[in-house]
Amino acid sequence: MAQRSPSVITTLLSSRSKTDEEFIERCSKGYLKQALQGFLPRLRSDPNLFSHLLRGCCTPKQSLSQGQQLHAFIIASGASSDRFTSNHLLHMYSKLGQLQAALAIFSRMPRKNVMSSNILIGGLIHNDDLDTARKLFYEMPERNLASWNAMVTGLTHFGLDEEGLGLFARMREEGFRPDQFSLASALRCSAGLKDIGSGRRIHSYIIQSGFERDLCVGSSLAHMYMTCGCLEEGEKVLKGMPVLNVVSSNTVIAGRVQNGDSEGALAHFRLMKAVGLAPDEVTFVGAISSCSDLASLCLGEQVHALVIKAGAHSVVAVRSSLVSMYSRCGCLSGSVQVFHESDDSDFVLWSAMIAAYGFHGQGLEAIELFEKMVAAGTEPTHVTFLSLLYACSHSGLKDKCVEYFNLMEQKYGLVPSLKHYTCVVDLLGRSGCLDEAEALIRLMPHRADAIIWKTLLSACKTHNNAEMAERLAERVLTLDPRDSASYVLLSNIRALAERWSDVSDVRRSMKERRVKKEPGASWFELKGQVHQFSVGDRSHPRQREIEVFLRELMARIRQCGYKPETSMVLHDMDDEEKECSLAQHSEKLAVAFALMSLPAGAAIRIMKNLRVCDDCHVAIKFISKVTEREIVVRDVSRFHHFRDGKCSCGDYW
Repeated sequence: MAQRSPSVITTLLSSRSKTDEEFIERCSKGYLKQALQGFLPRLRSDPNLFSHLLRGCCTPKQSLSQGQQLHAFIIASGASSDRFTSNHLLHMYSKLGQLQAALAIFSRMPRKNVMSSNILIGGLIHNDDLDTARKLFYEMPERNLASWNAMVTGLTHFGLDEEGLGLFARMREEGFRPDQFSLASALRCSAGLKDIGSGRRIHSYIIQSGFERDLCVGSSLAHMYMTCGCLEEGEKVLKGMPVLNVVSSNTVIAGRVQNGDSEGALAHFRLMKAVGLAPDEVTFVGAISSCSDLASLCLGEQVHALVIKAGAHSVVAVRSSLVSMYSRCGCLSGSVQVFHESDDSDFVLWSAMIAAYGFHGQGLEAIELFEKMVAAGTEPTHVTFLSLLYACSHSGLKDKCVEYFNLMEQKYGLVPSLKHYTCVVDLLGRSGCLDEAEALIRLMPHRADAIIWKTLLSACKTHNNAEMAERLAERVLTLDPRDSASYVLLSNIRALAERWSDVSDVRRSMKERRVKKEPGASWFELKGQVHQFSVGDRSHPRQREIEVFLRELMARIRQCGYKPETSMVLHDMDDEEKECSLAQHSEKLAVAFALMSLPAGAAIRIMKNLRVCDDCHVAIKFISKVTEREIVVRDVSRFHHFRDGKCSCGDYW
């Protein structure tokens, strides 16, 4: 029979005495049995040593059972009445997520102090029990600065930024002088609310109190300005700090990403490397997100290589960002590879992969992955269901979409948000169930916004329901009078009916309200350089070659049966003029340049800022067949994979 291993406490290993430094070092590393060698007798006379052992129980090497053994020994030794030891017991149980045990110790403590309450408040917040933490905070007979800091930080953690700012103000009213931690938390509250006014007031206090060069405060201040859209002010704060470090650099990168300056974010990422700063997982997430926004597969692959070199590939947030990056750059196989290389999968990674499948129109694959996720014991979240419903919507899986929408609340107790309803309305609209979609909007518990009405308005154009479109357009423009997309949709619906005077009315209204339509643009990356194309822009250095090549290409696909969809040109002109206009669409120019530039057989990836038009969709299907190429086009809502005359969307988009 195998001999049972002795417990931590009953292990009495004789031998030579060890120094206090060795004892503390072994405790800090979680080597509790070794730490006890020669120190067991001293624990009775010096209970302060228990604090090191209790901290050691919180290391990854230890388990709850070992902490409980140590607790039993503390009780047996009579040290449990010592407040210092009890506070460390509170800390241990809080760290291990054992809130009931921590609360029991706290209630039995004969002599509590402010630190006892602070430890428990921090533990409650760390374990997501804000209500009990708040109750304990307001019942404290006295509080110190750490008490206020813990509570403000906790409110920020739960997104209760307005309450957090109020508590910060009350703290100052009661005479407490904020430190760097108070100020950093208050600035995060201002950032969460995008309240630039409160942020500026806190900035004034920072200058008066001499905290403007503190790294923690400076980074939070810069983050606040950038989150509120004040990029220059945020960077000015960082430039005034004594040193450039990883935290401040991460703030710059995240701020530039949030403000749409992805190229600037990558420039700062390169600066970090140049000055010898080692990126951490937060840095990599920002850099990868920038590559996603730019749809730059080349840069994304370079950052991925750096991630592997730095050993950050195992971090869930980094892996999830990589899955999204490869998907958004048109390389779904890259997303699949990153996902399957993961040793473990939490809901963030599962959701990212489900979203990737949906973005590429592979709804059945998204459903299969969702079922595997549930079978593996991972609980789906609101984000997971949003990705799943999106996938169903873009694959025309109406019944499955409705089934999973109902499953959210019935099985998992997740109340659908406005975004979930928008996905269902989108699918019903695409399926031609316009009345059913409108009824769902009117019956949902959320107040309808311009986006959900615009989603249904777009479906009205697809199914040529002019009467409903007129009514919905009026509602959308009431909610958002400067939304150019709604004016364009209404104009297009009227143009399809050849109501040219009504089209002129829409355009006149846009001009009067100074609403500008976003011009269509497509871009293609070649050897790390992005080439952009738009109608009427002849600035490309190879423009003449592109136009000649495109004319020849259009002649080839005409011979194979392509006929221009002149109904897509919503202007009052003759058919020949319409055909010329269609031939100059940005995605056709980008495809032509890509065919000229890439070797035979290489896949082509084109990005577009608007929805791909019907004529270009038909034309690119023919081009993929005559050139024997895979052509991937990302438009504003999804990817289209063209191969051998067919598209992955099945002409449903």
